[in-house]
This record gives sequence, C-alpha cells and structure tokens, in this order.
Amino acid sequence: MSAARPLTTLRTVAVIAALPLLLTACGYGADSSDDSGKQAEVAADAKKLSADTVKIGYFPNLTHATALVGVQEGLLQKELGGTKIKPSTFNAGPSEIEALNSGSIDIGWIGPSPSINGYTKAQGKNLRIISGSASGGVKLVVNPKKIKSLKDVKGKKIATPQLGNTQDVALLNWISEQGWKVDAESGKGDVSVVRTDNKITPDAYKSGSIDGAWVPEPTASKLVADGAKVLLDESDLWPDKKFVITNIIVSQSFLKEHPDVVEAVLRGSVKTNEWINANPDQAKASANKALESLSGKALPANVLDPAWKSIAFLDDPLAATLDTQAEHSVASGLLDETDLKGIYDLRPLNKVLKAEGKDAVDDAGLGVK
Repeated sequence: MSAARPLTTLRTVAVIAALPLLLTACGYGADSSDDSGKQAEVAADAKKLSADTVKIGYFPNLTHATALVGVQEGLLQKELGGTKIKPSTFNAGPSEIEALNSGSIDIGWIGPSPSINGYTKAQGKNLRIISGSASGGVKLVVNPKKIKSLKDVKGKKIATPQLGNTQDVALLNWISEQGWKVDAESGKGDVSVVRTDNKITPDAYKSGSIDGAWVPEPTASKLVADGAKVLLDESDLWPDKKFVITNIIVSQSFLKEHPDVVEAVLRGSVKTNEWINANPDQAKASANKALESLSGKALPANVLDPAWKSIAFLDDPLAATLDTQAEHSVASGLLDETDLKGIYDLRPLNKVLKAEGKDAVDDAGLGVK
C-alpha cells in the first residue's frame, strides 16, 4: 500500500448515488438498540460531570470490544462518576452517523469509512475523531478447493460487506494493485465483487454462491470454521501491520459543551484497552458475554479464539492509515478528493495519555488547529 499523503483538494464528497453513506463493517445482532447487557450501577453519591447522561453508540462486533468490555465491566462508568451512560448498538455506519447528527448519541465507536464520509458530507461541521480503538481483524478467506494462491482470485466471486464500506474499498484497492480491473459500482470485472451482508455471508459461502470474502472478524473466523482458509491478512499490507478498523467519534457540539464528559469517556477507553491487553482471556470472555446479551448467542470457541487474536486494541487512531484509506476510496471512484484537515481533535486524548504516563499520539496533520 502506498504511503499516506494529504488530500488537498477541498470539495464536497461525491458518493455513488446508490450509496447514501459509506458503510463500515456490520456486526451481529439487532438494529439500533438500547440493550447493552450488564451496566454498572451509578452510586447514589457519585458526583455528576457537566452532563447527566452521555449517549454512546457501538456495534455488537469484536472490533468494537473496547466499548463492549468497557460497558460490560463498568470501566467506562467508573470514570464518569454520577454521569450515566446510555448505550445504543448499531449494525452499520450510516445509522450511527445519523444518530450522531440527530443528537441520539454523543460519542460513538465506528469505522474509518463512515467517519470520513460523515465528516465530508457535513462539510466538517458534525464530528471529530478523538481516539483510536482497534486495528486489524480483517482477512481474505477463500474456498481452498477453488483458490489456492493469490493469483487464483482472478475470475472468482469474492464477497465484501457492503458497496463502499471499509473492506469493500480495501478489496477494490488490492484488486487494482494486482493489475486487474473491476467496475466499483457494479462489482463486475476480472474479479466479481459480491456485496453481501456479514450475517448471511457464511450461508452464501456454504451454498457456493461466493468463492471467498474480504471481511472483518468474527465473520472471517466463522467462514474458516465452515472450511474456508485464510489467504491474506489485511494487516500484512500495512506498515507495521497496523491500520485503523475502529475509532471513536464525538459530536462537535457535545465536545464543546461537555469536554469533561468526553475526557472521562476517553479515560475509560484508555483504561479499558489497558485492561484488555493485560487480561486477554478475561477480556475475550467479557466481550463474548456482551455479544451474547446483545444478540442472544455467544460465539463458539473455534470462532472467538482466532478472531480475538487478530485484533489489536490501542488508543492511537493511526491517522495516516485513515488518510490512505480515503485515498483508496478516491482511486476506486467512490469518493471525490477531499480535504480531511480538522477531522481529528486528539487534544483531550493526549491530555489523558499524559496523565496516565503514556506517549502522545499524532493526527498526521489532519487535526484541528
């Protein structure tokens, strides 16, 4: 993958008409819901911050485990004191961006593509990215009887979660780097890109209607459990094997009006990531318990274990990789060139990191001044 470079042409984003918003990876479970599993009780004498409640959104997905575990274990609530968390879950980026724009949520865990598209469609006036959360957890998995090497992908049917979503853009970019041609909108070309909801991708694989999929966890490991093989881990395509798959966004108005609440949520996120990395087995079990509460079904060990191992939980938003992902969207024809300067405000996070004795993180020149 090419090194990141700033996108300098300031234009309103133009997305294919059939695509109201670039989507992020879908999770498992119901649509937007206030059911969040176990929540920490707010102590009667706990001191409230500047808001009575903070409304947070995230997906019932392992790549959003910082939020799953932070809520499940009460680590976020502990930092908020008497300010109560009101959680909502979403299965796709557009609905979460709409919720942020309408004020239904204040802070959300979300993928890079909807962050970019949400910011540009609002002309930079609705959100800021304020932290990283996760890297990795995306794989190209294939039917080993039909595809034995990377060159065998040509002529095959490969699923992605949604037209223009983060994984769709990554596959289109990888196809281009092989020298093959695909029409981004139709998915037709040297590779047939089949847009398929993650919830039904395993059935599509079993039926033979797709030959493989470029998908996030746990969908990738669900396919492997059904006989697929990992042909490529997307992490191997990135410098230091790191790229943003989940970051944290906030409403600009909420950030302005309640900086103490935002800082508390970030402190909780940093401490949750620290706990996850120090206690991986406990954290994995906690995330799975939250998923069971949200979707009604826990992930089996043969899916959960490999999926969990492929995801890194971190505070760094890996801003340069978001810029590169935006370039890939432009190159694929899904996005006009646009200026992402101002999409980040990492000042609250770096304040938290400094207090915790951790190194500051960088916004790759895309932060507010």
